[in-house]
Amino acid sequence: MKYSKYITLFILIFSLQSCSDFLEQEPGTQTSIDELLQNKKGVITSLTGLYTELEANVRSERFAVYADLQGGNIKFTPTASGTNRGQISPAGNVEQIYSFEDLALTSDFKPFYDGSYDIINQANLILEYTPVLKDATEEEKKQIMAEAMTIRAYAHFLLAIVYSQNYNYTPDASHLGIVYNTQSIKAGIQYPARETAANTYNLIITDLKTAINNYSNTLVLSGPTYSYFNINSTKALLARVYLQKSDWTNAYETANDVITNSGVELVEKDNYIPEWEKSDLPVSEILLEFSIPRDSEGSANISMSNYFGYTSATSYTKYVASDDLVNLYENSDLRKQLFLKQSLQTLVNGVLAPVNYNFTKKFQNNAGYVAFRLSEMYLIRAEAALETNRNDIAMEDINIIRARANATVLTSTANLKEDILLERRKELCFEGHLFFDLVRNQKDISRNDGCISTSCSMTYPSLKFVLPIPTFNTNLNPNLQQNDSY
Repeated sequence: MKYSKYITLFILIFSLQSCSDFLEQEPGTQTSIDELLQNKKGVITSLTGLYTELEANVRSERFAVYADLQGGNIKFTPTASGTNRGQISPAGNVEQIYSFEDLALTSDFKPFYDGSYDIINQANLILEYTPVLKDATEEEKKQIMAEAMTIRAYAHFLLAIVYSQNYNYTPDASHLGIVYNTQSIKAGIQYPARETAANTYNLIITDLKTAINNYSNTLVLSGPTYSYFNINSTKALLARVYLQKSDWTNAYETANDVITNSGVELVEKDNYIPEWEKSDLPVSEILLEFSIPRDSEGSANISMSNYFGYTSATSYTKYVASDDLVNLYENSDLRKQLFLKQSLQTLVNGVLAPVNYNFTKKFQNNAGYVAFRLSEMYLIRAEAALETNRNDIAMEDINIIRARANATVLTSTANLKEDILLERRKELCFEGHLFFDLVRNQKDISRNDGCISTSCSMTYPSLKFVLPIPTFNTNLNPNLQQNDSY
């Protein structure tokens, strides 16, 4: 509570000088920034506020459901009460993107775009002020800068996968990437242009490697350590970036490093379901899960359960698993127990009737946003091993995940590429991967069960596989080139 006025000031300052809208700062703002960031206490308070905004941005409904909704893992529930009871319609925040009809002028994702560049600007300010702190040790400064630089890279990476076509869209990745900001906007108006995809990924990787080299053993923030970036979760992010880039050698080595040296172990088979059913703590194999906001009494007001939660037949949220996903699991697969089947009144041919829906148990109660966990590293290592002609290693890693789930283990490498993608879909469902996996593998989109979109199928490549940059931003910045078709 004693820091609340500083956090409020911090957010106000940065909202006035957003990188995303290139607004000129208000008179006197620079003095306020100097006052806030002149000492270690102010910088640490600012870093705490940066994590708060990052958590809100990735846990927001738009981004949190985007990849699974577009890829076909989830569908919508019927309206629970009122005159529209039983009717099924898209959630308002994602209605345009769900049908691949997002509009630049009224983009569903404008808050995510603006929020991401605000986060980047905040990270840049921390990176600029921290080196000259006089009351912080060198180890503390290195740790602060490592975390801020990782956040900067992470925000840019998320923007890249949403607003830029997949890395291999062109043979040399010469297509448009994103604006990459490495300096804060302190005064005046700036008009940066978009980098190529190749340059965008090079800048992300450079930031992450620099951060990894600067992490120390000195913790600067209080609270659960799993909710802040550290050297292991930063390496996990780097492995994901290499995967997205199809840099198989580095993807393998980096994922292997996390698996071998992080000290984190896969949840055992007997504990897999109970771990996901815990109400306040993440699964033990987590590498990074952002803490949800809580009030002064420790109560959570919002979490991932706001999108996936079930309380009763008349109190539930908007998103459930599609049968497209549920039917992929063998009956013996433990992960099938993570679906909570409930009967909801649904309009069928104009008449209310009970219809079964599958809520996920991953995100009930006070569930936080899962950014990285160890299972993903095994799946990255498997895919990278396959692409570097180590099929036996790839199959071994997939079988580790399948055996833990009590699924039938593979005995042949004949269709290993498809087996890996299928396993990613089953293991990482609702964690924000499917659509990006499909696009980076140049696959079509096919949504069947429960699809109420005007476009249930999309063929790769498609100009609609990236979202439009909001018109407000392209109007302000003459160098900000819009994505094709928008």
